[in-house]
Amino acid sequence: MPLLEPDKIFMGASEKPEYLLLPLANRHGLVTGATGTGKTVTLQVLAQGFSDAGVPVFCADIKGDLSGIAKAGVAKDSMLKRAEDIGFKDEYRFAACPTVFWDLFGQQGHPIRTTVSEMGPLLLSRLMGLNDTQEGVLNIAFRMADENGLLLLDLKDLRAMLGYLSDNSAAASRYGNVAKTSVGAIQRQLLILENQGGDAFFGEPALAIADIMRTTIDGRGIVNVLAADKLMAAPQLYATFLLWLMSELFEVLPEVGDPEKPRLVFFFDEAHLLFDDAPKALLSRIEQVVRLIRSKGVGVYFVSQNPLDVPDTVLGQLGNRVQHALRAYTPRDQKAVKVAAETFRPNPAFSTMEAITQLGVGEALVSTLEPKGVPSMVERTMIRPPSSQLGSITDEERRQIIAASPIGIAYDKTIDRESAYEVLGRQAGELTTTTAGPAPVPSGTDPAPAPAPAGGVDLGGILGSLLGTNTRRGERLTATQRVAREVTRTVTNRVAGQVAADIGKSIGGSMGSSVGRAIVRGVLGGILRR
Repeated sequence: MPLLEPDKIFMGASEKPEYLLLPLANRHGLVTGATGTGKTVTLQVLAQGFSDAGVPVFCADIKGDLSGIAKAGVAKDSMLKRAEDIGFKDEYRFAACPTVFWDLFGQQGHPIRTTVSEMGPLLLSRLMGLNDTQEGVLNIAFRMADENGLLLLDLKDLRAMLGYLSDNSAAASRYGNVAKTSVGAIQRQLLILENQGGDAFFGEPALAIADIMRTTIDGRGIVNVLAADKLMAAPQLYATFLLWLMSELFEVLPEVGDPEKPRLVFFFDEAHLLFDDAPKALLSRIEQVVRLIRSKGVGVYFVSQNPLDVPDTVLGQLGNRVQHALRAYTPRDQKAVKVAAETFRPNPAFSTMEAITQLGVGEALVSTLEPKGVPSMVERTMIRPPSSQLGSITDEERRQIIAASPIGIAYDKTIDRESAYEVLGRQAGELTTTTAGPAPVPSGTDPAPAPAPAGGVDLGGILGSLLGTNTRRGERLTATQRVAREVTRTVTNRVAGQVAADIGKSIGGSMGSSVGRAIVRGVLGGILRR
């Protein structure tokens, strides 16, 4: 009987073959175990299984060794023996997965970006560690940007918007008091975020969700590998990015119920970074997304050393479990072993709690969902060897894969279009120019008339007087006065030009046009001087 079946992922063998059923793979999962027990190999086996089944995958590569999924493996005695021991030798083949490399910093893969607006004030507050008051000020900044049609794309846009809010706090009074100290605290946190490389994450072109849900011409799912080794130095950025990505999928994808196979599968390595020190509101959001995103056809698999790293409210949503060995050296370790054992459906053939501490490298306790959605009885399983390379690829091999990827055309070049930074900067420049103006006229003298534009006369002085906008030079104009002055200038020039044209037509020829302009300048110029 063949072990590779179209609607299943062959994971390994116990007393029988162990499978992950594709129709139930969107019920999420958990892979746990101590360092060096084989979690990365299990992740690689599952990711390649999904890819072969036509399911796109997104996974974070914390240590760099998951990059080997992009290259076919080579025969090793240990791998061949493992395949023979589980009855997989005849079907075992070496193959690479179609892979796209991503990197928030744009160094080891294509850049991943999002805009400040898409991230939103809640996740940004989490990212910067803001208190409740500062989060409220950030929400006001977002609201005022929306009301004024100002795009918040990158960090300089947000910085400019906060500066505007600080200078115009009275305009935001209907939302609450805005203290300059709170704005200053947010600005300092933005600087810290920028120094950690966060400025590379915000901007355009923003990631299109469809680009991580691609398949190849022959129907295999693309494996998207996020280079996350440097993100470990900025765990808040890593956690916030992953939550943003799940939230975007939840917002964008339509409801599909339980499809024949997932539309996309996530593997979140070092899952504790997503939950450590997370405020209650954010944990509630994570739980909500994990619970509801299943109906969008998305499976989420958390990978961590300890099942205690995942909150109970999320743990209860994870139906497919793979538990590698845990070492019970400390009271916390012993508690983790007990928790892990209690989450499995018991097998009368052995003690689950004892087995967890006795598993060898490459062994795991496996329980997956059966056709009716019921967890299978836990089995002590030998995980199959992967078809792709174990360990990382070389830097040169990575560069070649990145260069050959069609995604680079869309994402490798940064776009900086007009947004809040440019608009607010231009408005500040116009205000400065209007306020300064030409040198003031000595007291008791009339200002010299402005020269008339070619082809007409500027009636701004006449109509401006009627509209109350004909102020002396050096006086500050209100916004309404500036708009009125521009309107009168435009209307005046058009009227004068039309009058000149009509006189010219009556006389005829180019000479008539010149005479027409001269008459208009003479008549209206005399009015202006009165």
